[in-house]
Amino acid sequence: MVQWLTRPHWGHGPLSFVTRAKAVSLSKRREMIRKDNTKLSLTRQCKLLKISRSLIYYTPVGMSAETLKLMHEIDRVFTKYPFFGSRQIAAYLPQSGFSAGRHRVRRLMNLMGLQAIYKGPNTSKKHPQHRIYPYLLRKLAITRPNQVWCSDITYHTRQKQLPILGGDYRLGDPQGAVLAALKYVGCQLLC
Repeated sequence: MVQWLTRPHWGHGPLSFVTRAKAVSLSKRREMIRKDNTKLSLTRQCKLLKISRSLIYYTPVGMSAETLKLMHEIDRVFTKYPFFGSRQIAAYLPQSGFSAGRHRVRRLMNLMGLQAIYKGPNTSKKHPQHRIYPYLLRKLAITRPNQVWCSDITYHTRQKQLPILGGDYRLGDPQGAVLAALKYVGCQLLC
């Protein structure tokens, strides 16, 4: 009946039984287990088929009728309002006589493959006229202070005072960033 499990030449070589068992789906490997086999224990059969022993005894539990009704109601609400997320659907369900928390609604929506339709951020599109500058420090190893410099000018306004403050930063400097003040006179920049 299960003589192919006990064949000694299948346990050796590149096309061994274990290699062949991994190529078969989990449900088919589960069907290969023979509980009435006296030559191989269930533990040994599970090891050969690379499945856990608990999988033999587990019987999947289906959905309850109440959960199915809730899923139908979530589907009905989502069809009517496709922009509703799990929170809004959970808040809308009591009008229909159902009660479920947003985490349960979210889990059931994921199970049904439902996702709210909304406008997301449009951050990945670049402006066609924007120039891409090359990164000149890509392969440069910064090993000593004052080897690499960068600068940044920050514009701050204060009430009844001239706008001041600028920045000048040294990368690789152990002392940290060095700030340089910039003075504005009218529209002219004095350094």
